Amino acid sequence: MSQSSLSFAVTRSDHPRSAEERAKILEKPGFGVYFTDHMVAVRWDKDTGWHDAAVTPYGPISLDPAAAVLHYGQEIFEGIKAYRHADGSIWTFRPEANGARLQRSAARLVLPSLPVEIFVESLKQLVALDKDWVSGADEASLYFRPFMIGDEAFLGVRGAHKATYYVIASPAGPYFAKGVAPVSIWLSTDYARAAKGGTGAAKCGGNYAASLLPQQKAQAQGCSQVLFLDPVEGKYLEELGGMNVFLVYKDGTLVTPELSGSILEGITRESILQLARDRGMKVVERKVSIDEWKDGVTSGAITEVFACGTAAVITPIGQLKGEDFSVGDINAPAGEVTMSLRKELTDIQYGRQADRHGWLVRLDG
Repeated sequence: MSQSSLSFAVTRSDHPRSAEERAKILEKPGFGVYFTDHMVAVRWDKDTGWHDAAVTPYGPISLDPAAAVLHYGQEIFEGIKAYRHADGSIWTFRPEANGARLQRSAARLVLPSLPVEIFVESLKQLVALDKDWVSGADEASLYFRPFMIGDEAFLGVRGAHKATYYVIASPAGPYFAKGVAPVSIWLSTDYARAAKGGTGAAKCGGNYAASLLPQQKAQAQGCSQVLFLDPVEGKYLEELGGMNVFLVYKDGTLVTPELSGSILEGITRESILQLARDRGMKVVERKVSIDEWKDGVTSGAITEVFACGTAAVITPIGQLKGEDFSVGDINAPAGEVTMSLRKELTDIQYGRQADRHGWLVRLDG
């Protein structure tokens, strides 16, 4: 059997949540708090390749205490959503791009390359059993967390010869319960998210662990997120703790930091660049210094700033704060370009607008 056409063994849960329990959860699911009744697992070893694909009841993972992931952080993950359209069908957004990014992350962490076909099929297999967890409420979705770990019991420092790919899913309500509003961002000058030549371009847990302390400091300053600068000169924008950043200039130009090897290539980032080009906007990927942001907002040359990622889609940034400065106005309304791009992207995802780029993939049926 080819590696891209595995058969999934299915074992249904003996104790799935009742319709009443599920409905109560879906009323206020939060984000990453509750999980569906099933999960996916696909095994890999150096000699056999990918095998033993299965959908099983959601539950604990058994690991040997010597598993590589526990000692060397050999782990990667993705984030992608399922959306219920008005006709009841269930779709996801650009899964091939997520699958390809998982492969790039795997190469950097010396984990096996999962065929994109298996990645997409794993989402379909999970939805086949847990489709009732995909709410039809406004801006609700089912958030998938595909991840891969090196689980070989071996303490030598090398790529693991055994690994497992999993998918779990969590219902998510609207990210902004009270509507989309500008947030404050804290500038980190003491910490870098990733080093030159490091794992910044991979979606791995270590990058996020490294952001937790500066994120904690940001929250202590009343800010929602932390902004990291480049790890070499410490003056160019990189990204937030888990989101890419964009600047809108007075002349209509849309600017985002160029991929540097330490910036994660966001699927939402790439989609926004395409939608902006479709509108005829001038789109530029280049280095952007922190002084350019501060001076541009103060002078009016920069009229809007926003962040983007799978969870929140697009988040307007109203204020940037540091140890000895503050620019922007947290009470100002979200920008017109920011909100129109957000509306266009979510309208495509939820099937309210034509998918002219073929980004949507149906998961049910």
